Amino acid sequence: MEQQQKATGRLYNTLHQVVHHIPRWSIERLARRHGVDARKLSATSHVVLLMLGHLSQARCLMEILDDAMLHKSKLYLARRSRPTARNTFSHANRTRPCEVAEELYWETARHLCAVSPGFVPPKRVSGFLSRFNERGIFAIDSTTFLLALNCLESFPYRKRKAAAKAHMRLRVGSFIPSVVRIESGRPQDCTMADELTKDMQAGDILLADRGYTDFGFLHNLSARKVFWVLRQKADMFYEIMGRREVKGEVLADEEVRLKAWTTHLKYPEVFRRVHARVEVDGKKVEMTFLTNNMKWEARTICELYKARWAIEVFFKELKQTLQFSDFIGTNTNAVKWQIWTGLLVHLLLHYLKYLSSWKKPFSRLVGLVKCARWVDCNIVESLKLYGTAGPPARPQPCYRQQYLAGFGHDGVELMG
Repeated sequence: MEQQQKATGRLYNTLHQVVHHIPRWSIERLARRHGVDARKLSATSHVVLLMLGHLSQARCLMEILDDAMLHKSKLYLARRSRPTARNTFSHANRTRPCEVAEELYWETARHLCAVSPGFVPPKRVSGFLSRFNERGIFAIDSTTFLLALNCLESFPYRKRKAAAKAHMRLRVGSFIPSVVRIESGRPQDCTMADELTKDMQAGDILLADRGYTDFGFLHNLSARKVFWVLRQKADMFYEIMGRREVKGEVLADEEVRLKAWTTHLKYPEVFRRVHARVEVDGKKVEMTFLTNNMKWEARTICELYKARWAIEVFFKELKQTLQFSDFIGTNTNAVKWQIWTGLLVHLLLHYLKYLSSWKKPFSRLVGLVKCARWVDCNIVESLKLYGTAGPPARPQPCYRQQYLAGFGHDGVELMG
């Protein structure tokens, strides 16, 4: 049974209610485990200030501190958090281990799933792919956060650009990542593929883009009996071993083997190549897919790859609703602190969405929480009632002539 939050007679501000879902004392306990010196700024205050920066979409460090100072009394209600000096806040971002924020994210996710088992139920795929409900369907991809030039040494990306890259594995249908790795933006995606998939079980399905076309990695998945579907690179050199019957939007269904010597050593077995028309943004586009499953229909392979776009929606939602366009730190530790606390805020906002049964766009929920972060209200009840009023009543035509009381329809005064 889900544990319901106890009702209280007092209304707290929205920021307090968001922070309230983090397990109590977990921040301080993790800080002590990693030896954080919290004499000038408590570990809880540090995390809450970074969360406030995402909720308010502050563009610099001073915007966060000014917002906190102007609402000092209301900030204190959020686990007794306090504003601090600029140098103290900046020093904490640079020196405190970012592993505190990483472990806090996963601990909060486990806590919310334990308190509300329905928050992340076993995800079931509907429609044509419903027969895969007993399998785990995962998508892997990465997203890039562009940084300022003074981050170039910590996060090299290109000759005169710096960027951090978040590599994720997401279960299709869920908006809680299974694995997250934050690294520099320079290495290619395929270098993190083994790390993202090392705990996948036999029978699981992996969906990936063409950036993960490393045949040594794919051969390892096949040896573990993990099925994979990904797009073909244009420069793949192969020979056709057999053809299958095609119909509908499927243009080619072939059994192929790698012909180049280097790639053939990495993957000597035969696999499938499916060329088909798929609908993208309302238009028919030709795409080519590769898979190691020789039994599925070609239509199934196309539909599975379309399910991979769930992780693209996740990245789009993350970047459009939280503050990742401006970073308040320049070194590796500060950037990771901001990314991990952003993921934490995203998790907590999705939990509010679950509690309130929110059906409207997620961006509207984030906008409401942002505007109401200092307002004393029950945010869950407010979200439940938001938009429930019906449309304004339309005027009804009146077919009788209107006249003043006491006068007849011809305007003659009625005598008593």
